[in-house]
Formats: sequence, structure tokens, C-alpha cells
Amino acid sequence: MIGIVIPAHNEEPYLEACLQSVRRSSAHLARHGLHATCVVVLDACTDGSARIARAHADQVLEIDARNVGQARRAGAQYLIEQGAAWIACTDADTQVPENWLHAQWALQADVFCGIVRVEDWGSYSPEVVRAFHAAPPQDGHPHIHGANLGLSRAAYLQVGGFLPASAHEDVSLIRRCEQAGLDIARRIEPCVVTSARRDARAREGFGDFLLNLERTVLQSAGGVDAAAA
Repeated sequence: MIGIVIPAHNEEPYLEACLQSVRRSSAHLARHGLHATCVVVLDACTDGSARIARAHADQVLEIDARNVGQARRAGAQYLIEQGAAWIACTDADTQVPENWLHAQWALQADVFCGIVRVEDWGSYSPEVVRAFHAAPPQDGHPHIHGANLGLSRAAYLQVGGFLPASAHEDVSLIRRCEQAGLDIARRIEPCVVTSARRDARAREGFGDFLLNLERTVLQSAGGVDAAAA
């Protein structure tokens, strides 16, 4: 069984589309004779996330930590107890491609590190978009995104899993995998589509990266810092 972990803190605007994409990927996996179980970890949600999760996920866990590392850890632990051989991770504001699960599994690596792309840039300027695409990633890339990674049960347990950290829990996990000498497949496919929202749930994550990129672009152009505007 392949498990999917999705942490969610007040993700009502995005969660249904995310879970529908995971459903499509699970169905694709089933055509290859493999079963998937999706668990959403609701972390201190006060919106309609619970209703959406219960309608579309296989399992819903609830915690009150406001901590993405703790949420991922709770979901991964549940899946391991259910016998998952592989743990795939994404975010509630992300949509995965149909082949997402099977492609990770078919790599036969210990760990998969994928990339993300943005389709709806919202209020970000064309200059920021160009800066983001200035150095297109290739296989072997150095990026680590909690919205697009996976690892085997054995690898997860060997390195101690996700730590209860409010940021960079994904980076910490992969760094420990590197130190353990595990086989890490750093591929540009399968790639997921994530949001460019400005109200990111996890500080110091992808949302903050985009905000920092915008500040850099504005400063280099002699503009006003977006944070002070």
C-alpha cells in the first residue's frame, strides 16, 4: 500500500481540488495493481476543511498543534501503522498529476524529491515570474518541497521521520536521508502544481520564498520593497 499525507490548516479554498487530484492519481495507481490510502491531517482548522476532507479522503486525523512537521509526522505514523510501503507527501494547496503516485513508486529509489510549478501567479508581476523561471531545474536538482516528495517506509523509519518543526521539516528529513547515504531520486517529473498565495500557512516555506523573490526583484529594479508598500 502507498500512503499519502496531506497536512491542512484552514485550507477550504484549495483542499477539494487537491484531494480530487490525489483521487485521480490513486485510480491511476490502481490500474497498475497497487492500492493507495490518503490521510488528511487537520491541524487547528476552524473553516470548512474538515467537511471537505471527510468527503474526499480515506482517513482524517485531527490535531491542535499549528505545526506542519507534527501534522506530517502524525499522518506518516498512521500510514506506517496501516502497513504503507511508501509515503508520498503533498500540500493542501497543491494539485498532483495523474501519474504522481505510480511514477514515484516506479523509480525504485529510497527517496523521491520532486519540483513544483505555479500556473496561477495571482498578483505577482511578470518580472517575478521571469525570475522564478530564470534557472529551469533539471534531473539531479537540489530542491526539496514537502508538496512533492516521497520515501519508502524503511527509509522513513531509518532516519527518524518528520520532526515536529514549524518550518523546514521536509528539508530536515531529506538532509538526514542524505547523511544516511540513501538513494535519492531528484527528478523534475512528476511535477506538481502549487499555489502562489501570499498568505502561506507554513512560514519560511514556498510562499515566503516567493515573497522574498519579489522583494529581491523590486530591490534590483530600484523599486519599493513590497513588504513596506
